[in-house]
Order: sequence, then structure tokens, then C-alpha cells
Amino acid sequence: MQIAIPAERTAGETRVAATPDTVKKLIAQGHTVTIESGAGTHAAQPDAAYTAIGASIATDRAALLSQADIILVVRALEAADVAQLKANAVLIGMLAVHQNPTLAQLAEKHVSAFAMELLPRTTRAQSMDVLSSQNNIAGYRAVLLATHYYPHFMPMLMTAAGTVKAAKVLILGAGVAGLQAVATARRLGAVVEAFDVRVATKEQVESLGGKFVEVPMTDEEKAANNGVYAQEMSDDYKRRQSELLSKHAKAADIIITTALIPGKKAPTLLAADIVADMKPGSVIVDIAAESGGNCPLTRAGEAIVTENGVTVVGLTNLPGMVAADASSLYAKNLLTFLGLMLTAEGLKLDLEDDLLAATLVTHQGTLRYAQ
Repeated sequence: MQIAIPAERTAGETRVAATPDTVKKLIAQGHTVTIESGAGTHAAQPDAAYTAIGASIATDRAALLSQADIILVVRALEAADVAQLKANAVLIGMLAVHQNPTLAQLAEKHVSAFAMELLPRTTRAQSMDVLSSQNNIAGYRAVLLATHYYPHFMPMLMTAAGTVKAAKVLILGAGVAGLQAVATARRLGAVVEAFDVRVATKEQVESLGGKFVEVPMTDEEKAANNGVYAQEMSDDYKRRQSELLSKHAKAADIIITTALIPGKKAPTLLAADIVADMKPGSVIVDIAAESGGNCPLTRAGEAIVTENGVTVVGLTNLPGMVAADASSLYAKNLLTFLGLMLTAEGLKLDLEDDLLAATLVTHQGTLRYAQ
């Protein structure tokens, strides 16, 4: 197979879809791999690192895309790039299917496009789960961002000039990102609390040294949130949740919000009136900023200071701030996923495979995903 890795064109995207380590393995399998010049530069992977293991470097992006059988990307391609793809090519990446305007174009081009964010959360899929690998990094980076804006120490310090209290950190959402945020904040010496609508995460939070904040729930509400993803809750639950979070937010020095509902706008957890009651100098890092934010004051791509002195950080693409490791993990995810379709005889798309079927959004001229 001719495999292409184009440079990412999305503003601020620093990751690359293949590293020299994964490219070396693909070449060992007999495939030809071509990297667009500069694709790995921001991820600490210069062109020379790829050529050293047998990959080719391309300077003509249009030719690179038009000749490839398989294209690996981090973000969705632009319409002009999709126009260059040949019929029956395979595109694999995080395609933002909920808002991708090029899906119909991909179908018209007879491209088989796989959206990695749709991968089921199953045991078999763990080694290919790009959301988990990237959210893990986002949770880590969110805590470091908070320390940048927070005007105090994180740990308790006892000095000759007096004692400095440890920061109180509240994590909203105990998924992969939230749990990593709990672990990172604890390592930095903070006192950590975490909230999630899924009570099953309580044990995980406590195992990392955090305290679980629990909203009283009915049996029906518990049953609705016993899976991998959080579900939309009733207005009555949201009222109880807001009352409890308001109390804990007032005491917090740093709040990190991570709550997302697949395919929907991020739920509001920190209303403006809650932020108005927070202490001057406190910090909110909204990991969900790109999906609308868990706080209505969040501005995607910006860090703002409210009238009462609270910094609300809405910077996006936190994994891209740790581009080398984020790319390494992402590239390994894609390499494992490719193993589902690359055989000794070439490319074989087995649509009976549950992972391929779940992620395939366009195929043989058909749009298989309804936005």
C-alpha cells in the first residue's frame, strides 16, 4: 500500500499522525510511506528522522494525496484536499463527524473514511482508542495550565516566613481526562475533589487520592449513568447538581471541567452566578471549550479574567501542547487500527468487524453516518 501522512492544516494543530517508530513498522510490512515535508516538526520529528528509517518526503501536497491508497491524519482534511483523493482511497483520523462539512464530498469521491472518535469503548478497542490516549494528555496538561494562571503554590509549604496552604482543586467529570487531572493535581500536592454523574467512578477517584463529590440520585438516575459515557440528566437533577457544585466551587482555588456528551454541546456545569461567587485569583480550566464549554463564560481559544478576578481558561487542543507524546500515542493507536485491514495480500475491509463497521462513515459512494 501507498500510505501518506500529510501535514496538519488546522490552525494550532501540532500533532502528526505517524511517528518514525510506527512508520518503520509499516515499511517492515512492505508498505511505502510518504510524509509531507515538515509534518512532524512541531512534534519533535524532523524530516530526517523519517528518511532515516526508509520513508520518503514529499513537498507536493496535491501529488501526495492523489497517489495514496491510505491517508492518515489527526484532523479532518479540508475540501480542497478531499478533492485530490483518488477513488477507493482510505482516510483514517479524528474526522469531527458531528460537524464535518466534507463527509458528503468524501462519499462522492468513493473514499472509505474511518472516524476514530466513533470507536466503541470495548476491551478489544482499548489499544486503538484515540479519545482515551488524547484525553489522558489533556487532563495532565489542564492542571499545568492551571498552575500557570494560579497566583499561589499548589502544595502546602512550611517556610520560615509562614505556612502556605495547599490549593483546593475541584475536577468536574471523572472520565479519562478527569482522572488524569486528579492524579496530576495530587502529585503536585493539591487537595482534590472530583464530581461525576456516574457514581461508579467514585472508587477510581478515591484510589487516586481524591474525594468524590456525590449528588443524591434516584435509582433510575443511577441506572441511566452506569455506562462509559455520561448521559443527559433531568432538570431536577441539574438543579440538585448546581446547588452542590455551587457550594464546592466557592471553596475551590482551581476548577477543571472535562464533561462531554458525545455528539452534543458540552453540558453547563458552572453557571455564571457560581463563578461570580468564586474567590478572586481562582482559576477555571475548561477542557470542553471546543465543544461549547462547561462554563458559559468560556471563550474557546482564550483566557479571560472575570470582574471578580476569576481566570477562565478556554484554550483548546491541550494534547497538542504535549505534541511529541500525544503524536506517539496517537500514531500507535492508528497503527493498531490499521492492523484490522492490512493483510499480506493488501487491503481488506471486513465490515463484519465491529470496530471497522462502527467507525466507517463513508464507503463506496455511500454516506453511512447521519450528522
